[in-house]
Amino acid sequence: MSSRLDSRSLALFLAVADTLSFRQAAETLHLSQPPLSRAIRELEERLGVRLFDRSTRGVSLTDAARKLLPYARNIGRLLREAEASLANEGMPQSLRFGLTNAAEPAWFGGLAERIQARHPETAVSVVVDTSPRLVRQLRAGRLAAAFIALPTEASDLDVMELDRLPMIVAMPSSHRLARRRTVRLADLAAEVIFWFERARQPAFYDHCQRVFGRHGFAPRKIKEPTDHHVLLADVAGGRGIALLPKSFAGLRRAGVSYRTLVEGEELAVGIGLATLRDREDLRELLISSIGISPVREIKAQRSK
Repeated sequence: MSSRLDSRSLALFLAVADTLSFRQAAETLHLSQPPLSRAIRELEERLGVRLFDRSTRGVSLTDAARKLLPYARNIGRLLREAEASLANEGMPQSLRFGLTNAAEPAWFGGLAERIQARHPETAVSVVVDTSPRLVRQLRAGRLAAAFIALPTEASDLDVMELDRLPMIVAMPSSHRLARRRTVRLADLAAEVIFWFERARQPAFYDHCQRVFGRHGFAPRKIKEPTDHHVLLADVAGGRGIALLPKSFAGLRRAGVSYRTLVEGEELAVGIGLATLRDREDLRELLISSIGISPVREIKAQRSK
């Protein structure tokens, strides 16, 4: 069996299984797609089974892959635990963690520097990306921890919610609704709304759609620029109105006014610290470094 399976092959298999996309898996692993595809084909040949069904509609797991998946996850966990058991207690020599780009709570500012100052013996580095990508990197062992937007699918991880940010309205200062202190979704029904694509944050997108459905809110949506400075420029220019986490009110832009959204709490985005299971030591050290009191803990979904 050792000649047919190895830790690298299992890591590549997990990356594709988690994303169901060879392109996204290659990006997570910092590989180009052709070598990853070749490695998976070679693994399938060694095992004598097909692991993925590939079609124009996408990639799906075969029955063989579903059988292999829990074993691959457990082996990956055991390897990480083995490495951790040999490491020095406390902070590691290097700490690479992720920050979601979906929100910018005030305490994100200078976070890496604060952690570095408390632990000068540790080389601290930061990756800023979408929450689903950060979760994939965390599962692949490329990050030690990640501060992600919630809700985000994060099975097999321990997640502690640290903060909640209500959604607010960003609109042109000349807009008739800018004269109000608060705005309802119903007031925006006839407006053009900037909104993010589902692929960027599927779980949060679906959560918002459920809230919109409860309030009968179905405006015309246009694609939200990923750069929030570009987005605010478009809002100032009158192209549309944006719903944003409250933290973005700190981004001042001429021609843009922020107003409280009555349903903002229902649409609130959470900020959670995600770590691998059984890394309470790292989680506690990070929380003590940032000085945030957790809102609640979300238990990992254990593999069956």
